[in-house]
Amino acid sequence: MNDISALVASTRATLERIAAEYSPAVFASSLAAEDMVLTDLILKAQLPIGIFSLETGRLHPETLAVLAKVKDRYGYDIALYKPQPEAVDTYVAQHGLNAFYESVDMRRECCRIRKVEPLGRALAGNKAWVTGQRRAQSTTRAQLDIQEDDAAHGMVKFNPLADWSETDVWNYIRDNGVPYNALHDQGFPSIGCAPCTRAVEPGEDVRAGRWWWENPDSKECGLHLVDGKLIRIKSVAA
Repeated sequence: MNDISALVASTRATLERIAAEYSPAVFASSLAAEDMVLTDLILKAQLPIGIFSLETGRLHPETLAVLAKVKDRYGYDIALYKPQPEAVDTYVAQHGLNAFYESVDMRRECCRIRKVEPLGRALAGNKAWVTGQRRAQSTTRAQLDIQEDDAAHGMVKFNPLADWSETDVWNYIRDNGVPYNALHDQGFPSIGCAPCTRAVEPGEDVRAGRWWWENPDSKECGLHLVDGKLIRIKSVAA
């Protein structure tokens, strides 16, 4: 079992180093549990790391409600980046609103339009970006490093919670009274767009509810992919 106090101290140190050495930097929040941990650490310490989220147009109401919870708790407005309306309209007109169920390619194209392209705009002009990814989340993230060179975006990428377990995340949330997505109490350990996320059964992998109709090895939306492969080009020692 990880020492939560040591994990918190290490994560704080990483965030402080990002703020000091890689400004301007931004945190890409999905508004999920691990992202709320980082939100709490960043805002309590008043670190100059901007926080944004991708509003895909297909999010659960409970996910959008987290934005108000952050505003109420911290007095902070999370910036929202949305897909280009023309791209969404073209996809829907050509393939249908829910064509992502038909193939991995169709699903990834939807993710590209609704997530990847807006992410590029959100990251533009920054030296580094922060994510809430953890190694324990899935097989596709098992080799995750705390600091990586992200050649796709031409910047450094940080995963400060890479070493954290699911238990660590929830211990921190409960110990610190951190607000979180109500769907987590309804069997949703990992939350994405509403039509692409379901609750999981006891004992299932934490990301089993994401794109549940696909092979586990394909379960990434493209935010951390280049040409269909995970961005793991070069890790950098902290």
